[in-house]
Amino acid sequence: MNRTARTVRFDQYGDRDVLYVTDIPMPEPGPADVVVEVRAAGVNPFDTMLRSGVVRDLFPVDFPSRQGSDLAGVVVAVGAEADGLAVGDEVLGWTPVSSAQATHVAVPAAHLVAKPPQLSWEVAGSLHMVGATAYAAARAVAPQPGETVAVSAAAGGVGSFLVQMLTGRGVRVLGIASAANAEWLEKHGVIPVPYGDGLRERLEQAAGTGGIDAFIDLYGPSYLDLALALGVGPNRIQTTVAMQRAAEIGARADGRHNATAREILVELVDLAASGAVEIPIAATYPLDQVADAFAELEQRHTRGKIVLIP
Repeated sequence: MNRTARTVRFDQYGDRDVLYVTDIPMPEPGPADVVVEVRAAGVNPFDTMLRSGVVRDLFPVDFPSRQGSDLAGVVVAVGAEADGLAVGDEVLGWTPVSSAQATHVAVPAAHLVAKPPQLSWEVAGSLHMVGATAYAAARAVAPQPGETVAVSAAAGGVGSFLVQMLTGRGVRVLGIASAANAEWLEKHGVIPVPYGDGLRERLEQAAGTGGIDAFIDLYGPSYLDLALALGVGPNRIQTTVAMQRAAEIGARADGRHNATAREILVELVDLAASGAVEIPIAATYPLDQVADAFAELEQRHTRGKIVLIP
């Protein structure tokens, strides 16, 4: 094995220009860990939130800090107590601390599952964050078959996973997104509703006489106010980004941390491997172009996932 690995780091809060790639000693597995040679690592909005410092009160970081949670790769070293995995196994999962955007990373074996052969590395390496966040968001509002649920940012990384999960459960989904994503949403059983001026009226028209039963926000606080204006009760409004506004109105703000159980990951992998949920890959970047990957992500118009390929 090489004596060094490469990893993404930042030494202070800031814009994406604080990111750099550097050499580090090759990780060693702890007793319950394995070392994974990373083939793909997801790029997520939460990485931006951590790096910029906007969530430092809730999630402070120690400098120098590494980045990334989702990954897929090949096991190259195994700790003495890491049962169930062996060198050469293809795996996917998540790291408990930000470190996945690297060539090699030590990961608790309990955070990994086997990568099905039908999943590409890009999909496998970006599955956990979007899948777990979507799972938690859906569980927070507990939609029933036949109910109508509105979803903002419906064609993004989490949104594209979530709307497919909901339609698969017999839920009627109103997907708020740009007009450019209407065809993709319709193809996946979602009623597209373009954002912009007049959105409330368009949602009311799409919902029909039954109204909107629940609202899942994946974009920002204005959508929580819209949900209230549409008559959705706070207990059936969920956001993954507007935590302060959620607290003010009594809405839910469940996130990935509410759905990190290994058995949930197995369920999410089954959804993707069976084809029940498609994970679009918007773009891939080499590790050295991590800042460019975040430049695209932060435009907030991406359909599906952006992935680093170390």
